[in-house]
Amino acid sequence: MHKKNPESESSEIAKNNFVKCRYCGQKNSVKADYANNDANCGKCKLPLSDEPHKKFTSLHKNDYVHPLDKKALAALKSIPGVDSILKKLLAWTGESAIRVSFMASAVKVTQTQCPDLHAKLEIACNTLGVEMPDMFVQQNPLVNAFTGGVEKPIIVLHSALIERLNDEETLAVIAHEVGHIHAEHVLYLTAARLMELLANISVARLLPGSEIIKLIVSLGISSALLSWARRAELSCDRAALLVVQDPHVIGRTMMKLAGGTFASKIDYDLFLEQGRVFKKDYDEKMLDRFWADTMNAGLSHPFPIWRVAEIIEWADSEEHSEIMQSK
Repeated sequence: MHKKNPESESSEIAKNNFVKCRYCGQKNSVKADYANNDANCGKCKLPLSDEPHKKFTSLHKNDYVHPLDKKALAALKSIPGVDSILKKLLAWTGESAIRVSFMASAVKVTQTQCPDLHAKLEIACNTLGVEMPDMFVQQNPLVNAFTGGVEKPIIVLHSALIERLNDEETLAVIAHEVGHIHAEHVLYLTAARLMELLANISVARLLPGSEIIKLIVSLGISSALLSWARRAELSCDRAALLVVQDPHVIGRTMMKLAGGTFASKIDYDLFLEQGRVFKKDYDEKMLDRFWADTMNAGLSHPFPIWRVAEIIEWADSEEHSEIMQSK
């Protein structure tokens, strides 16, 4: 049977005056001279294309979780009683505080409030097979996003992040956060973020559960938790790749995280090469690995250059190929 090439298919679609968005399924009117990536979907604002977009109906977290994530989580879980201790901490200081804070100070994303962000969240959830969480946009100059909660996860996007990224990159960030839910990170991740907060405020000793906080520190749970949380981000970059299905969307996102507003003047290919050099030196040179791990220990996320090197390498791996070819 004769197969049409993508250009002829694009022309045929254009003659019919509409293109169905590969991500959200919205039908969009297009001009007669439409070509791939020449226009954006009216619903999710992502580039229109006739290329397929894979959805995963039976994806398991172990299909993509990063080895460093698995190793750090095993170390954390080896601490006796860790789950019950963290759940007790969050019962007092976590879930209710999170919901009150963002319902009172941020904008809740819905089908009618920030509808393109809602559509992107829906795409990420449908692709990975995750129930839709609540999502909020918070005014914050820090370029960041996070996921929190215990029984009912929420995703928070900082306004500076949305202002800095294009629509594909914003989808990548939302998909990364949905990845935390799919990979069942939320309990530990919320506890990690709470421990970061309490480490920086003098009122921690006055909060309900202060004795639990002391126990967490004394048992070494806090350091193990924060060590795991950094590595968990590498798994969620992989989840983001499974949603956007283009490693260079992740790469350009990392470039903006590394270069800030100067990113428009950065050569992306040279940035990728920088990532490869960093990864090679990290893998081969003990002293480089020591300094990288030591400096990264004080951060909530791995270095952007490390993350881009990891995701480009995984995109070329047999493991990633098998996932993309699975039914």
